[in-house]
Amino acid sequence: MAKATTLYVCAQCGGQTSKWQGQCPHCLAWNTLSETVQETRPRRFSALAASGEVVRLTDVQAVETPRLATGLAEFDRVLGGGLVGGGVVLLGGDPGIGKSTLLLQALADINARAKTLYVSGEESAAQIALRGNRLGLGAAIPLLTEIRLEAILGTLKAEQPQVAVIDSIQTVYTEQLQSAPGSVAQVRECAQELTRHAKQAGITILLVGHVTKEGTLAGPRVLEHIVDTVLYFEGDTGSSFRLIRAFKNRFGAVNELGVFAMTDKGLKGVANPSALFLQRDDREAPGSCVVVAQEGTRPLLVEIQALVDAAHAPNPRRLTVGLDGNRLAMLLAVLHRHGGVPCYDQDVFVNAVGGVKITEPAVDLAVAMAVVSSLRSQPIPHKLAVFGEVGLAGEIRPVQRGQERLKEAAKLGFTQALCPKANLPKGKISGMEVKGVGSLAEALEYFRGL
Repeated sequence: MAKATTLYVCAQCGGQTSKWQGQCPHCLAWNTLSETVQETRPRRFSALAASGEVVRLTDVQAVETPRLATGLAEFDRVLGGGLVGGGVVLLGGDPGIGKSTLLLQALADINARAKTLYVSGEESAAQIALRGNRLGLGAAIPLLTEIRLEAILGTLKAEQPQVAVIDSIQTVYTEQLQSAPGSVAQVRECAQELTRHAKQAGITILLVGHVTKEGTLAGPRVLEHIVDTVLYFEGDTGSSFRLIRAFKNRFGAVNELGVFAMTDKGLKGVANPSALFLQRDDREAPGSCVVVAQEGTRPLLVEIQALVDAAHAPNPRRLTVGLDGNRLAMLLAVLHRHGGVPCYDQDVFVNAVGGVKITEPAVDLAVAMAVVSSLRSQPIPHKLAVFGEVGLAGEIRPVQRGQERLKEAAKLGFTQALCPKANLPKGKISGMEVKGVGSLAEALEYFRGL
């Protein structure tokens, strides 16, 4: 019997090397190489195989396939309108966040209109039935408790469902490989085989993926390249609200956001998430400012809170929750240089209320206003909405979809708005006074006059 060859495989990119190294030579990631045994698989393709047929792009008939709604409006929004035949969706999230609950609810609605299959490698059929009873689902969803890839593919070919759920991809293994389920080789091979079957049969497959302690999907990075759509399920374990984001979508827009509320009957979509993130006291408190952010095609109003206090250590602290910490340091430097607001001897803490994460630069002006409000102990009016990007020269740059942001703020009862001059509306917005500023000094001057 031939001696097994030891290899070291990168958990990020799947690259292989014969010796262990601290840094992967392929993707340059640190501490990602793990020891494994070289796999021996039968060759699938002959070196003398015939060449494939070449077609011209103009000769290909592009057919728009109708999407299949999941029955959850927020889920459909993130998917781009629903499920696409032949598409593969990867849904990742922390343990217990509600991934299985979401997909079970979606299958219960789809099962009345199309054939479905739920494949579970983590729970027994009795456990899934108990969850269905708790959620009040009366749908007769076909269940399969199996982790062997060959058996799963055989069932998919025999049952021919239109939508199938694999929960989870890390528990599935193929007999062609000797490594354990969840290894880099197993996850990559099983995902490729399931994706190949989805494309050939024209069915939709939803894969549940585990995440690491850093919050990224477990397994090789190539897993995200194989599938068509990558979704992340986020949320604070102490809160009943859940957020689902699209980070990759071949059939729709990315950075879309769906908001759910976890109830005793499962996940319920939140039609107006801005009202959810604006639940605050009637009294005006220093350091609180409302920003009109943009998540995909949806304007979202979020409260930004800042706390500025005298530092009691040589190095003042800069802490952010839901925002970019490096951008906060840049804003503090701009405030000092172009606004005359020094914070070098102050601890600065900034929080996006509600557990939402904001990465777009339109939040800059709101963060700066909240910091100045806390430092001066001057409250910002409750009905003032702010957005705008702050440049290093102290200028206020325009942002995308300014008109939609102002209309959303006016719809929620805001009577004042502070925005870049380039985003001033062409016509008057009913019930709202809009102030345009071109520099940070103008914004601070407007704030002093409130």
